[in-house]
Amino acid sequence: MTYAEAVQYLYSLGNEIQTAKFDLERITKVLEALGNPQNACRFVHVAGTNGKGSTSAMIESGLRAAGAATGLYTSPHLIEPTERIQIGGKPVSPEQFAAAFEEVHAAAEKLRLDFHPTYFESVTTMAFLLFRAAAVETAVLEVGMGGTLDATNVVHPRLCVITPVDFDHQAFLGDTIEQIAGEKAGILKPGVPAVFAEQRPEAEKVFIARAQGPYIMTRDWPVANLQTNALCSRFEVGGMEVECPLAGEHQVENARTAAIALRELGYSPAGIAQTRWPGRLEHLKASGGPEILLDGAHNIAGARALAKYLRRFYAGRRLWMVFGVMRDKAAMEIGALLFPLAHRVILTRPANSRAMTPDLIPAPGAILTDNVEEALLAARQAADPEDVVLITGSLYVVGEARAVLVE
Repeated sequence: MTYAEAVQYLYSLGNEIQTAKFDLERITKVLEALGNPQNACRFVHVAGTNGKGSTSAMIESGLRAAGAATGLYTSPHLIEPTERIQIGGKPVSPEQFAAAFEEVHAAAEKLRLDFHPTYFESVTTMAFLLFRAAAVETAVLEVGMGGTLDATNVVHPRLCVITPVDFDHQAFLGDTIEQIAGEKAGILKPGVPAVFAEQRPEAEKVFIARAQGPYIMTRDWPVANLQTNALCSRFEVGGMEVECPLAGEHQVENARTAAIALRELGYSPAGIAQTRWPGRLEHLKASGGPEILLDGAHNIAGARALAKYLRRFYAGRRLWMVFGVMRDKAAMEIGALLFPLAHRVILTRPANSRAMTPDLIPAPGAILTDNVEEALLAARQAADPEDVVLITGSLYVVGEARAVLVE
């Protein structure tokens, strides 16, 4: 099977929240048939609503800088599915990806399961196989959604990390912070240390009640000598100097959480400074054109953080906002936070079946476009060199725009 064929097959599977029973039985059976590759290395398991991808990337960067053989599993991808599985800081090759899928697919076919492992279950299993084959020592594993029944929750980790919890995926995780936190807390294991980022009080109560092993709250580690600009932050926490190369004040909390996690693992946080995490307040500047800002804010908390960043560092500059969103997201609430900051909003949709059509996004006076490339072209043609073009609303929108811009 070629890489293109493997990707096409995976896309055809959909995901468990739409097409199959939502539990761990299917992935557990496949893993057993493959010799339980999830037991071949140590894991840092990271859940949360916002910041879990950034925090995962920073922990992996710190481990790798210290000389550890690392793996990183995140979702979603921006351009290619291979981005989801990284070994030594680099995405696996298309050939490795295709070979791993063939192995998972063959095992699933032999088992005659009620349903083929879903997209996420399949790629999660592939990550375990590739980590084992590469003799990875420690892999950082980002939860897809929730925690309790997430396909990643088949590991017994060395450390659990939970980033800030907020409203998202309410249809599946619950309508209250307590319910959502309860699902995120499903990754906690008896005797396994846990690091909790600063949380809403109602979420913190849930985590403390559920934590059965040692746990650390980052609020007990105050930040000192904080220096933040539009591109990065530097600060001290617990006697450690931390440099976070990711933009935005919200990344300070993520970097603090990552630094404490690295200390718990016995590593220095110095390697956080080398973290690269595209599509999250990522700055691009084309010669002679406007500055371009990419940010995958796709829920209320993410939009709130983005709005705060824009008000602090981009006040007084004309902002052209390219915006697209998935149907299952709070488009009205996200738009209410972001649209008033724009000189003009350009609505679009990525090539994804879950995308909301532009005409349904509540933004009076916005320009409607058929696809991301058309929206990006309209924004860049209308903007002056001193203006800013922001692409946001969904990581799928950001990924498509980034592919065009990088090319």
